[in-house]
Amino acid sequence: MSLFGLRMLNVSKNHLSGRIPKKIGSLRLLESLDFSNNMLVGPIPPSMSALTSLSHLNLSYNNLSGRIPSGKQLQTLDDRSIYVGNRDLCGPPLTENCPGDEPATKGPELGGGGGDGEEDEDGFEMFWLYISMGLGFAVRLWSFLGILLVKKSWRHSYFLFFDTMKDRFFVAIVLMFRRLKMERD
Repeated sequence: MSLFGLRMLNVSKNHLSGRIPKKIGSLRLLESLDFSNNMLVGPIPPSMSALTSLSHLNLSYNNLSGRIPSGKQLQTLDDRSIYVGNRDLCGPPLTENCPGDEPATKGPELGGGGGDGEEDEDGFEMFWLYISMGLGFAVRLWSFLGILLVKKSWRHSYFLFFDTMKDRFFVAIVLMFRRLKMERD
């Protein structure tokens, strides 16, 4: 019997034990795979990364261990809940590093580290993002203040607007207190 045309496989909550079969990757048309809530052990077979039609995967609440296989299809399924309850799994998309991996940095650091340079590149980009934001703010502020200093009509309109708003606010507060006082009496 051949299962190569199988599109959906849900064997969740069946008390299955053992390992996920290595030949699972031969089910190329598989779109949905659910092995959740069983007693499966061992690593996720690397052949699962060959399931190019897979759009739903649930391996949660088993005893799977080892590195999550890297591959185009499994990387598109980056929902961490797929792997919940498998405390010995490691690697992307989970935050747990596998033994021998470099520890992930908590944030971009300028001028630090080694590795493949990706962390340094991210830190460099963040540095320039902050510099450009600061420069943008300063240029806009000084442009506005420069216009107020140079153009007398704008300066008068600007301060007239704020004086008018201050007066309206003051009158509204006074009227509100008068109404409250009259209601009490």
